[in-house]
Amino acid sequence: MSRTERAASQLRSYQPIVVPGLLQTPAYVEEVLGRMIRFYGIPNDLDEGVAARLDRQKILHQGNRRFSFIIAEQTLRTTVGDDSVMAGQLEHLLAVMSLPRLVIGIVPERFALGGPAINGFVMYDNRLVLVETVSAELTINQPREIALYGKLFAELADQAAYGEPARHLVTSELEKRR
Repeated sequence: MSRTERAASQLRSYQPIVVPGLLQTPAYVEEVLGRMIRFYGIPNDLDEGVAARLDRQKILHQGNRRFSFIIAEQTLRTTVGDDSVMAGQLEHLLAVMSLPRLVIGIVPERFALGGPAINGFVMYDNRLVLVETVSAELTINQPREIALYGKLFAELADQAAYGEPARHLVTSELEKRR
């Protein structure tokens, strides 16, 4: 868990393609990090990377932080690994949807694009936004720019399905994977 995560009382995350790291299963983490190692040609520290990412997930059960995750429906359909990895990941999403301080919304494929929701991002309170690109991680700390991400997150959240409609989207994809 990073110092930024420990200091935050609210974490908001939007991901258009992959499941947020805090919600990933071990098999999904292994596939995501393995692809990164191969793509970037970096040293193979896969076991350490998987262990670190899974250790970070303890934050979901500690303290009184609140978490809001918005994922695009495409995230459910993007194959990471194989159908077995995806089925396990989708089952895990269904399980974590019941955690008390965690909200998961799924933006349906056919939503009206309101803002420039191209990259995923994570907001820590209203003080910091992290955006990952292919070549860099951007740290945004200017209030005016953070406000734009807050506005975009609110628009995405308004479009998202929650509760039973969200569970239905996950279950529908899970049935296809089985």
